[in-house]
Amino acid sequence: MELNEIKQNFLNKIKNSEFSENIIVFGEGNKNAKLFMIGEAPGGDEEKQQRPFVGKAGKNLDEFLSVLELNREDIFITNVVKLRPVKINEETKRKSNRPPNKTEIEFFSPFLFDEIEMVNPKIIITLGNVPLKTVLKDNKITIGSVHGTVVEKDGRKYFPLYHPASIIYNRSLKDTYNEDLYKLKEILKSL
Repeated sequence: MELNEIKQNFLNKIKNSEFSENIIVFGEGNKNAKLFMIGEAPGGDEEKQQRPFVGKAGKNLDEFLSVLELNREDIFITNVVKLRPVKINEETKRKSNRPPNKTEIEFFSPFLFDEIEMVNPKIIITLGNVPLKTVLKDNKITIGSVHGTVVEKDGRKYFPLYHPASIIYNRSLKDTYNEDLYKLKEILKSL
């Protein structure tokens, strides 16, 4: 299945769903990438530009790719959920990001699996708990227990990382995150 076919199947399904009014942010990148990266969901910048990992997330991605000595064009990047999950502040009526809920994850994950199948990467990088639990189909696994290690399941290799945004909220994770990136860099050399 090609990316355009995946997108069309997805658009056909979404138009009759509760998500039909939302802006959709599809995955993008090299269809022959050996590295496939998954975040949880787009944020405000991604929604505006209709591209994954732009704005603040894009800066984090650029730093990540710089350490790995890769370009954005070398990878395929997507999210589990293809729309921005939001909550509305009652006082200000402003939108802010929230984690995707079970309904959103269940609705969008078949399209994620189609993307993975299309690219057939050598290794899949999960950023945070939502992508990790989704691709491994394991709600008990946590990023804290497997980050920085290769997890193999169903003939695929996964490399879980903390979500880059977690470093903003928990500065003590920065050294751990960087160590994990250098482990990943060594693994990529052997693929």
